[in-house]
Amino acid sequence: MSVELIEKYFPNLSEKQKKQFADLEALYQEWNEKINVISRKDMDSLYEKHILHSLGIAKVMEFAPNTRVLDIGTGGGFPGIPLAILFPEVQFTLVDSIGKKITVVNEVSMGISLENIIAIHGRAETVKDQFHFVVSRAVTQMPVFLRWLRGKFLKEQINAKHNGVLYLKGGDLGEELSGLKAELFPLKEHFKGEFFDTKKVVYLSKGNFNC
Repeated sequence: MSVELIEKYFPNLSEKQKKQFADLEALYQEWNEKINVISRKDMDSLYEKHILHSLGIAKVMEFAPNTRVLDIGTGGGFPGIPLAILFPEVQFTLVDSIGKKITVVNEVSMGISLENIIAIHGRAETVKDQFHFVVSRAVTQMPVFLRWLRGKFLKEQINAKHNGVLYLKGGDLGEELSGLKAELFPLKEHFKGEFFDTKKVVYLSKGNFNC
């Protein structure tokens, strides 16, 4: 699978965005040989399992210009880098506790001239800035994740949805989300393929948890 998969579901990309998405493959292949941030078997499915999956958030939320987004546990830059390509007027801060993964984020971002990303090596709890939204790809159980978010949200509202969490996760989330007023958006409604059958975007307004 290649960049055409992204263009299929996001047909209004600019030529610059198309090139940025196309250039990701060679950059991730190069850096994955030096620093293993994506499993070898997943490299063959980079556009489906990492890039398109990350962009599932964009099917739920179209960020307004000047939105500030924090990506916690970004790994090699997911979902932050694909979202930053799609939303060039949005500021993304990507944080990971493993330094070599942040090295990959920085190198890939520079390789595609991505100017709306800040990458931080550290734990989420140490990030002092505030944001409209926090995004992530299944880094831990939701109750644990929410404890990391204290003091992270801006009061200012500039998007259609209230500030909060947009979390990519698969499987049965009933027990994990018990007691939380979460909205679930199945990605199989937007993307075709077995990979997306159980994948969801979980949205939680910051007003529905103690942050």
